[in-house]
Amino acid sequence: MADVGSAIPLIALDAVVLDTETTGLDARKAWIVEVGAVRLAQGRLRSGMSFRRLVRPGEPIPALASRIHGIDDAAVAGAEEFPAVWRELGAFIDVPVLLGHSIGFDLAILQRECARAGVPWTQPRSLCTRLLSEVAEPELAGLSLENLAAGLGVEIVDRHTALGDAKTAAGIFLALVPKLRERGIRTLAEAEQACRTLTSTLEHQRRAGWAEAFRATSEDRSLQGVDTFPYRHRVRDVMSVPAKFVPPDAPLKSVLDQMASQNISSVFVHAEQEAARRPEDSGIVTERDVLRAMSRHGASVLAMPVGQIAIRPLLTVPADAFAYLAMARMNRLKIRHLGVTGEDGRIIGALSARDLLRLRFQEAIALGDQIEEAADARELAAAWAKLPQIAASLRADGVSARECAAVISRRLGALTERAAVIAERRMRDAGQGEVPCPYAFAVLGSAGRGESLLAMDQDNALVFAEGAPGGAEDRWFEMFGKHVADILHEAGVPYCKGGVMASNPQWRGSSATWRERVGDWILRSNPQDLLSVDIFFDLRAVHGDLNLAHSLWQEAFDAAKGQAGFAKLLVEAAGRIAPSLNWFGGIKTEQGRIDLKKAGLFGIVSAARALAICHHVVERSTPARLAGLQTLGIGAEHDLDALADAQETFLDLILAQQIVDIAEGRAASNAVAAKLLSPRDRERLRTALRAVGPLEELTRDLLFRG
Repeated sequence: MADVGSAIPLIALDAVVLDTETTGLDARKAWIVEVGAVRLAQGRLRSGMSFRRLVRPGEPIPALASRIHGIDDAAVAGAEEFPAVWRELGAFIDVPVLLGHSIGFDLAILQRECARAGVPWTQPRSLCTRLLSEVAEPELAGLSLENLAAGLGVEIVDRHTALGDAKTAAGIFLALVPKLRERGIRTLAEAEQACRTLTSTLEHQRRAGWAEAFRATSEDRSLQGVDTFPYRHRVRDVMSVPAKFVPPDAPLKSVLDQMASQNISSVFVHAEQEAARRPEDSGIVTERDVLRAMSRHGASVLAMPVGQIAIRPLLTVPADAFAYLAMARMNRLKIRHLGVTGEDGRIIGALSARDLLRLRFQEAIALGDQIEEAADARELAAAWAKLPQIAASLRADGVSARECAAVISRRLGALTERAAVIAERRMRDAGQGEVPCPYAFAVLGSAGRGESLLAMDQDNALVFAEGAPGGAEDRWFEMFGKHVADILHEAGVPYCKGGVMASNPQWRGSSATWRERVGDWILRSNPQDLLSVDIFFDLRAVHGDLNLAHSLWQEAFDAAKGQAGFAKLLVEAAGRIAPSLNWFGGIKTEQGRIDLKKAGLFGIVSAARALAICHHVVERSTPARLAGLQTLGIGAEHDLDALADAQETFLDLILAQQIVDIAEGRAASNAVAAKLLSPRDRERLRTALRAVGPLEELTRDLLFRG
């Protein structure tokens, strides 16, 4: 049976929903008389993918059982016995997860039938819709198939037939998924963990001889052996710079001479000066393009203007993207060359398959493009679910938590970008019109800084070119922002509890509105008015006209330069760090855990950001901001290095705990089980907590230096 990661979201689950009809209700004695099953693929019922077989049991069918399911001895007289049926059924249920209503009964029956037939049995990973219903809808009058179907609005088809009951159970599961999500249960492992808490129900089922209704695998093997090297290097590390451009009227012969003399396999084609070179206005000519043109036109092609054979538009990848994304994009598009863009969207380099040869490539790298190719929230969720496994592989390969956070942040940006694309399509399909003007969608906070871990929610903003608050453009983008938020929420990135989302008016607006808003922030004097404002300075555009957001971000830093009072208010609005060491150097915990974000990580990030704003260190990441302060001579080197080291420790311990928690079905958080840390990690943690002890005084002092 195929393996599946614990973090796979229920909304995108591949599963078989199974039901059996039997000679009785005692799982220790009954025989199967009918089995039915249907398939779910990425959380959708697959029409036409079903299984139904009558089974001739090894004993007469009691009349009482026949009255329930309508199957008697005559009905099964010509049917095959279980061993023959099992050969087909076993192939049909070779999927990651088996679902069913009271599935523990069916699993016990299957196990007993396999034992009678002398065929091997391995219990699959499974979920029970009855248990999930008790978790999601405990107030329902009863948890029978009929009551649940009625309560959830699911149509009952052919009750007391194996296939009909399997279809009904599938409908119940799909109806439960959004209800479970609202209770914070999104993934397979979280569903298993929630079912595990129903101790009295499980004990009753065990006494009845049922099998365990769920079984988690001991480890996730689906991404073992991932080559992590391409996740550790960015495109800028391997691209060719500067990009080579030729005008479209240049004769192909002269272009070929240039390519040969410079030992390059492609050139970009653009008529304008460097400052205006953007992908949508550029083309590319490669060695293969020239060969194809010569095959069609002969030697006369050498006199043709190069613009006539250029491929447009130029396909690109951001310089800051990790190499695996470029590999996946080339693989999917069947191309060997990409342009490389800077943060402002202009072309700054070239990337070829030759450049990437020194990076090892495996099939797992194709994960990089799954987000970009996702058609809806379910497909986004399926791709997003692989991130914890990638993080686990990276950590096992010795990749630092900070580097892992950069990978996670980039994937969150890509997820947000794809959600925006899907939202635009939803708007068009719903007759709500095309995008009214250029815009940029941006991530904020840890995603913007490149410091996201596995417990995150949405922090985003939207900048559009023109339009007044409440105007036609703003109303369109309000609806658009709601679509993006809903898609991200379904895919596994929950709504921001603080409302920092483009769907809310204070986090979207025209360029003019944003400039006025930023100016107002800087002039305010009440820290309560500045809650969450600081994360704007982490802004990173991920979709649309990126320069709209990038230029606004730079202008905000320029406007806040030297504004120590404003920066001080941002620090005050963020709140104080609660002491986490007692008088004897012991680590203070609640229920055995310490929240390292509250204990110090958030304080370091906030202090570095406020100091960077005040002293005009125009950087996003916390280490870059601390390094920039050192360059300016702001603060003692050992103090700032200690903060950078403390942040690395916090990230490392949090990520390690999150990987364990997700695999065990607990929601990822920033709380670490202190007693489970190794002696070395406990000492690292104490050192980090001591480093943030004087952070408030240090920040206040450094704000007014320079």
